[in-house]
Amino acid sequence: MRKVLKVMVGNRMIILSVLGVLLYLAISQYHISLWYIVIAGSALGIIFGKVFCRWVCPMGLIMEMMMSMGGDDGKIKQMYQYHKIGCPIAWISGFLNKYSFFRIKLNEDTCKNCGICDKKCYIVAMEPTKYSLYKPGNIKPGESYTCSKCLECVASCPNGSLTYKV
Repeated sequence: MRKVLKVMVGNRMIILSVLGVLLYLAISQYHISLWYIVIAGSALGIIFGKVFCRWVCPMGLIMEMMMSMGGDDGKIKQMYQYHKIGCPIAWISGFLNKYSFFRIKLNEDTCKNCGICDKKCYIVAMEPTKYSLYKPGNIKPGESYTCSKCLECVASCPNGSLTYKV
């Protein structure tokens, strides 16, 4: 399962591109109602959390491409949140992050506190004193409204202390 997750996260942009283009075509060419997309995105939120934005959304694809042009300084990565302001799927699935069936979980017994997961997380990069995947007392990014479940934190954990499961 861990290998599959690493492959998926490593190819997330390809997956996002394919699903984003297919969704765009479904809406534009086949006149699929946006209400069906909102319902499907919300259902994904109940099961997986806020995955729609980072794995399916055509607008998310455009934002990902823009973010990749900005380098690693983090300033342009903060822009990723702005396009979600008017998106009902982002609102609903973001709210459901705390209650979704699948969650990012930390095994504290095997965690070595290396901090690699926090370095990969764009939410921790925005507010490092508030969020952390492994530091006690900090808010867990996976339960916050803004986490889009890119799962880079889980894939980057060198000893498998972070998992994404029920």
